Amino acid sequence: MTDELFRADSYLQQCNGTVTRVDEQGVVLDRTVFYPLGGGQAGDAGTLELPDGRLLHIADTRKCKDSEGKPTKDIAHVPAPGQQDLLATLAPGDSVTARVDWERRHRLMRFHTATHLLCNLVPQLVNGCSITADSARLDFNMTDPLDKEALTQGIARLVAAAYPVTVSSITDEELDANPALVKSMSVQPPRGTGRIRTIRIGNDDGGGAGEQIDFQPCGGTHVANTSEIGAVVVTKIEKKSATTRRVVLGFA
Repeated sequence: MTDELFRADSYLQQCNGTVTRVDEQGVVLDRTVFYPLGGGQAGDAGTLELPDGRLLHIADTRKCKDSEGKPTKDIAHVPAPGQQDLLATLAPGDSVTARVDWERRHRLMRFHTATHLLCNLVPQLVNGCSITADSARLDFNMTDPLDKEALTQGIARLVAAAYPVTVSSITDEELDANPALVKSMSVQPPRGTGRIRTIRIGNDDGGGAGEQIDFQPCGGTHVANTSEIGAVVVTKIEKKSATTRRVVLGFA
């Protein structure tokens, strides 16, 4: 099982790790700072520095799958094309240094946190999500129209308010007692460990800047404060179906 260092600290940019497996899925390490595709967020890219100092370029990161196609608890670092000779030099037990493409990761963190702000401005269930380094979108289960300018202004207000973003967790029982915390219709929080990772924006003591803006289970990477998101605008609002409104975000 790969130790997912990014879950506790999204700002870790590199780590040392040991190769546990190299196969058609990619390079598996015992620990990593690379976030794998999941929850709507794209997988990380970056490099693995090999024992001889050469760099293996990683184009994507994915959860490994077993023989039945089911995800496992291992994470595969997917090499960019054209590196087979370099990949062939790696073997289990080798020590490498994993480094994420920080500029790309930080854009993902900013966009992912911005989608949580959208959940505050549009208090509806979400039935689709995509977060890339270039744009992000949420599909809301609703029929009412949405105003692009009003949402852009709302995001700007929440960004400027500089709300703290806190990573924590709740028990399975706490989630069962508060099912409304789950805002996604398509992705359910992973269970099995007894605790479920959460993201809270703002506080829960009420009043002014102390208000809670968003609180929900989430396994993605986020910035530590909404002010770090920067200028994000709503670039498009689409009617995807009779009951779905898509909101697309971009950097200004």
